[in-house]
Amino acid sequence: METILPLLEQAKQATTAIRTLPDTQKQALLLQLSQRITDQADVIIAENKKDLDRMADNDPKKDRLLLNKARIQSLAESLADIARLPDPANTLLLEKQLENGLLVQKKTVPLGVVGVIYESRPNVTVDVAALCIRSGNVCLLRGGSDAQHTNIILVQLIREVLQQSGTNPDIVQLLPPDRRLVTEMLTAVKYIDIIIPRGSEQLIAYVREQATVPVIETGAGVCHTYVEKTADLAQAARIVTNAKVSRPSVCNALDTVLVDEAVAAPFLALLTPMLTQHAVNVYAEPLAFALLEQHHYPYLFPATAADFGREFLSLQCSVKVVPDTAAALAHIQTYSSRHSEAIISTDPAVSELFLNTVDAAAVYVNASTRFTDGGVFGLGAEIGISTQKLHARGPFALEKLVTEKWFVYGNGQTR
Repeated sequence: METILPLLEQAKQATTAIRTLPDTQKQALLLQLSQRITDQADVIIAENKKDLDRMADNDPKKDRLLLNKARIQSLAESLADIARLPDPANTLLLEKQLENGLLVQKKTVPLGVVGVIYESRPNVTVDVAALCIRSGNVCLLRGGSDAQHTNIILVQLIREVLQQSGTNPDIVQLLPPDRRLVTEMLTAVKYIDIIIPRGSEQLIAYVREQATVPVIETGAGVCHTYVEKTADLAQAARIVTNAKVSRPSVCNALDTVLVDEAVAAPFLALLTPMLTQHAVNVYAEPLAFALLEQHHYPYLFPATAADFGREFLSLQCSVKVVPDTAAALAHIQTYSSRHSEAIISTDPAVSELFLNTVDAAAVYVNASTRFTDGGVFGLGAEIGISTQKLHARGPFALEKLVTEKWFVYGNGQTR
């Protein structure tokens, strides 16, 4: 394909169809799609295997790419959950009568055409399509070539459901993965209202630098857990282990452990067998390295500067001993990607200081960073975790796929 212009034009024209779709019909579409995905699970898995077979087993993105029966069922349940959420569009935010008789209203309205650029996460294909349908938006999906077979079958199923219901299927379109066409998408200000990149730091930086269409970033996760000196150490070890190993390839997984010097020795003694069980490669600064070496930790490496501020996306993490809370806060301020940060502490004053000082989309006390997720927070599925501060921050879900519009009713007023 030499140009995506025909697809862009189709998307713009489809905005009328989705905006005039009754709320009950949008809900019905998502429930039908949920059933279709469940019914076609074997077909989806077969197409997904074609993508998996092209990827090296040690590639950390392989887990993100995998769709099995359980994950497909989870996708289907997510679609049903989104269907049950209230439509965020057409909500009256403000109404007032001016002295001149004008009736002024402010309402929420769909964004329009939403372009999403993402990498090897085929669940994003379904999540974004569902969120856009529910909120009255058209979506243009540009997935990575790693997941091309999977994305094609998923979008095919979505468009079949739309067509069978008499709805314009161009509400959801999959753009070619050809990198030469990305610039055309990023500069299509006449056709696309917003671009959302989801993926690596490199992808997000490229989109930010090249786009003339407005961008909402869903940032990479460099997530820290700080074990403060008053922490329940057994609890801290469980939380750190969960944050690292439960699903290491996702953005809310732990990357760096900071531990107060006062409790470093007993805490690392508790953590050692837990991380050993999962063969986690640990990159430790000198003091942490010495303590872990005493406990004969088998997967230990000296940390370099590059191991802090690094999103590992695999069974790897860095560990640093800090002298006090001030040092932990300074480290997080320097290296955080502003995604999710946690403190393990029994001191309410220190915990509040952490919550109010750390600049991140989600901050935790005595809990795993793995909870940063639209579904977990009761928002339905998400497009990603926004780490910026304009319009949306944290789980970028249904409620943020709208903007505002003023409606003014008069009876002949002039100014």
